[in-house]
Amino acid sequence: MPRFDPHPERRPAVVTGASSGIGEATATALAMAGHPVALGARRVEKCEELAATIRAGGGEAFAHRLDVGDSDSVKAFAAAAEDALGPIEVVVSGAGDLAAERIHEVDSEAFLAQVQVHLVGAHRLVSAFARSMVARKRGDLVFISSDVVRVPRTRMGAYVAAKNGVEGMARAMQMELEGTGVRASIVRPGPTTTGMGMGWDAETTGEVLEDWVKWGVARHPYFLRPSDVAGAVAMVVGAPRGCHLSLIEVQPEAPLEES
Repeated sequence: MPRFDPHPERRPAVVTGASSGIGEATATALAMAGHPVALGARRVEKCEELAATIRAGGGEAFAHRLDVGDSDSVKAFAAAAEDALGPIEVVVSGAGDLAAERIHEVDSEAFLAQVQVHLVGAHRLVSAFARSMVARKRGDLVFISSDVVRVPRTRMGAYVAAKNGVEGMARAMQMELEGTGVRASIVRPGPTTTGMGMGWDAETTGEVLEDWVKWGVARHPYFLRPSDVAGAVAMVVGAPRGCHLSLIEVQPEAPLEES
């Protein structure tokens, strides 16, 4: 007799930050794996476009505006997602942005804004969905982190602090959720080609990259594609019950050396 009942056939998933980058790729990957997906982001029109694409391909998708920095927005999104798709089985917390500021130079309110999005926003999702998962004795909470937790990067101080907080929260949840049937997992990407940081001017970008080289965190020029990270999320969510992929770090492979 199996130790756990298998996953239900229908596993609705919520993906935040779904308007672009890792969130968009993750929503696509989960939809392709058969999950009905609820897409949330501030740029809801982009989520609507993605939802239409998923539906055109035979999947099930729902889009709704979401600002994880606003508690009321998260509550409204959660209610709308469950009304549209039913009880949520999977939550992927991936919303975020990135500013290039030195810690001693950044305004405290701007620092707080980063923490609000990455850390408090993730907790708002936990508050909205985790209790019903515990009641059903199953579910997946996936937190998109960053390898800045393992190796901090300069000019990203608020982001580094927030992602450390996300991983600390997730690890504590893994302990607290033990025996409930709910899995809290961390997916930790390395450098990834997304919209984050793409608005920096050339001078700032150059300074950031020089610092990365100085501190040995830019060994080669290759970046991950968002679909690489999405594949890791799909692997975590798709793991059979009784198997918990608690932390996956995804790094870009270096270009092949010439013989």
